Amino acid sequence: MPIRPENRWLYPIDWDQLSGTVRFGRAGSRCEACARPHLKRVAHLGDGRWWDTAVGCWRTGHGRRIRRKVAFALESVRTTYVVLACAHLDHDPGNSAQDNLRALCQRCHMLNDAAEHRWQRWWNGFRHRALRDLYEDPRITRERIAHRE
Repeated sequence: MPIRPENRWLYPIDWDQLSGTVRFGRAGSRCEACARPHLKRVAHLGDGRWWDTAVGCWRTGHGRRIRRKVAFALESVRTTYVVLACAHLDHDPGNSAQDNLRALCQRCHMLNDAAEHRWQRWWNGFRHRALRDLYEDPRITRERIAHRE
């Protein structure tokens, strides 16, 4: 995922090299959580299970092989293009210690950041309501404004 320009200063100068070392050197171009391969199109069932073409078996959302037969409807199979990103486990871009970085695919990165995204969504709503309370006249409702126009 590209770094927003306003957040670029939070990352170390050598972030591209550091990220590449984690994604391709340590992780071997595979997601460290589910083992999906980088820059490959992967068939999946939408619940985390995906088809590993290199081995010829289904895998769980945690990368473990599924030994039993997987029953599914053919129309439920979807494909996705996997791109690895280097994720900060503690969500602090300033902490670039090797044990804080993991190579994750889009799905695993979103699962890792889900709590942070929920908090950010709550914080944005809170700020919006606080600004509205500060600057809007409570005696004027939206219906009255629409009625005037």
